[in-house]
Amino acid sequence: MTDTTKAQILDLARKAINTELLALKRMKETLGDNFADAVEMILSGQGKCIVTGMGKSGLVGRKIAATLASTGTPSFFLHPGEAFHGDLGMISKEDVVLALSYSGETDEILKIVPFIHSNGNKLISMTGNPESALAKNSDVHLDVSVEEEACILHLAPTTSTTAQIAMGDALAVSLMQMRGFTSVDFARLHPGGSLGRRLLMTVGNVMRSHDLPVVAPDCSATDMIHAISKGGLGLIIICDGDRIEGIVTDGDVRRAMERRRAEFFNIKAADIATPNPKTISADRKLIEAEKMMTRNKVTSLLVTDEAGKLQGVIQIYDIKL
Repeated sequence: MTDTTKAQILDLARKAINTELLALKRMKETLGDNFADAVEMILSGQGKCIVTGMGKSGLVGRKIAATLASTGTPSFFLHPGEAFHGDLGMISKEDVVLALSYSGETDEILKIVPFIHSNGNKLISMTGNPESALAKNSDVHLDVSVEEEACILHLAPTTSTTAQIAMGDALAVSLMQMRGFTSVDFARLHPGGSLGRRLLMTVGNVMRSHDLPVVAPDCSATDMIHAISKGGLGLIIICDGDRIEGIVTDGDVRRAMERRRAEFFNIKAADIATPNPKTISADRKLIEAEKMMTRNKVTSLLVTDEAGKLQGVIQIYDIKL
């Protein structure tokens, strides 16, 4: 590929992105009270937010439903064609329906509008044509019209689907704020994700509690090296009985070898130990352990009970799997 061809490709990409940026800016500037009405309608509903749409609008609808559901607004996607052939029973009287159709004239959606009205549901439409049949038959209309598609033929849904996604995200974010949705709520709905794991699991769930590399204060340099290597934690814990005296890391050993080379094999663990190592209790959340490590610029914490007795070790690698 020549440099000229690469430049042409990048120019096309930038034009496409710029077209969509301009459309989003215009949509932001024209956002009105109807958006707030839509948020209030969903917020005050006693049921779910049922999202429906065909084609590309349907794909965007699936994404919007998933985003709503994961951010505190119960929601699912209903295919309008399947709905017309029996799945309308999935819509309860308490639900709010969000229908996506850029033209506002999608036949499969218009066919289920009479049921939505007769069932007593509120209908929010998201179209690019405020004068369309769907818009006029909705309780609230959200305008996602764009001046042009980013597609070079101005035909394939590109800018219009970006506008729909942005409007859906705006709804989800606004609803999150109005509901007081917190990071803890998010974690509860995402227990398998990284954030959920850190917010829900405790130090005791992941700490290493067996075969800890514990040595006495008078441990020799040779035994220190062996204990660090065997322990696999990059450190050893210096204990005098049940009392924790400090820790020695592999970095401490390397520095001692460089600075005290002549006497290295005569030093004891207590000579190079870091006293008062950072500790945490087993019942603390992983995210608290992570914050403590970040704040103190360490990668390991000793886990202790109320009496200060060693229970285990947790490392940053245990948190960020």
